[in-house]
Amino acid sequence: MRTIQIGHSPDADDLFMYYAIAFGWVGNTIAFENQALDIQTLNEMALGGVLDISAISFGVYPFLAQEQALLRTGVSFGEGYGPKLIKKKGKTLKKNFKVALSGKHTTNAMIFKIAYPQARIYYKNFLEIEKAVLEDEVDAGVLIHESILQYDSNLEVECEIWDIWNDLNRQNLPLPLGGMCIRRSLPLSVAIECEEILTQAVRVALKNKSLLSKMLLERNLVRVDSKKLEHYLNLYANEDSVSLSDKQLKAINMLFKLGFDYKLCPQILDVNDCLIPREYKDFRNQ
Repeated sequence: MRTIQIGHSPDADDLFMYYAIAFGWVGNTIAFENQALDIQTLNEMALGGVLDISAISFGVYPFLAQEQALLRTGVSFGEGYGPKLIKKKGKTLKKNFKVALSGKHTTNAMIFKIAYPQARIYYKNFLEIEKAVLEDEVDAGVLIHESILQYDSNLEVECEIWDIWNDLNRQNLPLPLGGMCIRRSLPLSVAIECEEILTQAVRVALKNKSLLSKMLLERNLVRVDSKKLEHYLNLYANEDSVSLSDKQLKAINMLFKLGFDYKLCPQILDVNDCLIPREYKDFRNQ
């Protein structure tokens, strides 16, 4: 049995979409060995080709497109919601305010830099951002993952990353946050099989949402209670996570274009050229 090294973030939607495999609910001929790491660490590992498959920010993909293909499954988009720029209540931000972001190549960092080009950026683990704002280490910070659901009462939202995105794309496209990539050096037949298994895992997870959520809570694998978990999964692990739609593909292309236009990405890409060519399987079986 081939072993595939896979990395995902420790936030609830990634865990939910992967753990149907970990719990043995998806039968397959591939053994997955997983690591749960913060998104910027995963982005950096993907840039270095450390793992076979990794969760990534869509914002990092133009930097690794030659070495990694995008998977169609396990994706997270915002639809009227997403990361939040927060500050202390009543605080006025100057143009060059200090801000904590969760990583250099995250999607929220790309969009933030377009809207606030003069801000002084400090990169921190996403779990440390709220504390950094409360202790005046920075003037503001962008909250991601489950942190957007609840934060200290002394904080308030300065801006929604979704609103910036909506103003930039002007087509009411969903906000591309996280996806998955796979090393191009893997045999194409193996890559196709991995995508099929991971897609099935998301389908199985959604079909058994209540049971899987209960098991994650019982094992203390998530950082929220049952009510917040249900709300968070409704936002980021839903039917739109199973396989990329035409609208989602259009949104990713818009993100790539904006990144290139604002000189935040090295190249402009068509996402359709970055996906695994699944027709290879049919051709091979003819």
